[in-house]
Amino acid sequence: MAAAIALSQRGRGRTAPNPNVGCILLDAHGHVAGRGWTQPGGRPHAEAMALAQAGERARGGTAYVTLEPCAHDSTRGPSCADLLIAAGIARAVVAMADPDPRTDGTGIARLKRAGIAVETGLLADEACAAMAGFLARRALCRPFVTLKIALSLDGCIALADGTSRWITGATARAHAHLERARHELILVGRGTLAADRPRLDVRLAGLADRAPQRCLLSRSAAAPEGWLAIQTPADIAGLPGDHLLIEGGARTAASFLAEDMVDRLLLYRAPILIGGGMASLADIGLRDLPGAHGRWRLVDARSFAPDRLEVYERTRAD
Repeated sequence: MAAAIALSQRGRGRTAPNPNVGCILLDAHGHVAGRGWTQPGGRPHAEAMALAQAGERARGGTAYVTLEPCAHDSTRGPSCADLLIAAGIARAVVAMADPDPRTDGTGIARLKRAGIAVETGLLADEACAAMAGFLARRALCRPFVTLKIALSLDGCIALADGTSRWITGATARAHAHLERARHELILVGRGTLAADRPRLDVRLAGLADRAPQRCLLSRSAAAPEGWLAIQTPADIAGLPGDHLLIEGGARTAASFLAEDMVDRLLLYRAPILIGGGMASLADIGLRDLPGAHGRWRLVDARSFAPDRLEVYERTRAD
């Protein structure tokens, strides 16, 4: 299942409105017969891709799938539950149920009626994290929001005059471009657009075609040609895609934090002191210090020498 979850990440940011699912098929002897992940645009599904690789070796085998196989036919292809049944698998291990009401338990029930042994819940938390965008769209009616901030040790994002290139080194910046490639949408505010004229593309070999759709948050400024424009954080509900990356600036970041619409923080810290520079955040409406505690959970930390990345996720009640 861990391998299936890793495969699912290959499709992140390219499969909306479908989830980025991963699938590993083992043959009757326990050998890997097929691998699949949801393809760009949402089709083929992960199971269909893995079954196409496995062919007859799928018969009597086991499917490890990160999300319940879909149970509804569409004009784009048959349901994955029916494809697995037709392939003659003997067992299915499913990480989590599909919240889509067209499936939601129906896919698992259909597999069981066909005599397939089904196990659920294996690495469910990890599968949920891998499909955070798909799940946020259904639970919160908006994309999953990641806020990226590159800052100095003393919390500045630029010199007092606005100069901000470059706070972090080349390796940290390359990782930030990888993050861009995993999002359908990228957003900046009017100030960042005016000061930096950012390209917001993906400058990594082999991933240049995965640049996200550029978006501008502004109540007054017109968006450049080819950009999408929103006036308030709440307007992201109407944007296409399931993953939104916010890259600047301080007021834009603060506006999303004040509305509690940030799900993940990427903090790239450079080992420099600026002093008197531009703060990384404007006012977020915090009333007291107790209200600041318990809201963020550290989920990853790594070194991109000389810089350091810390990743936090918002803790929310179930």
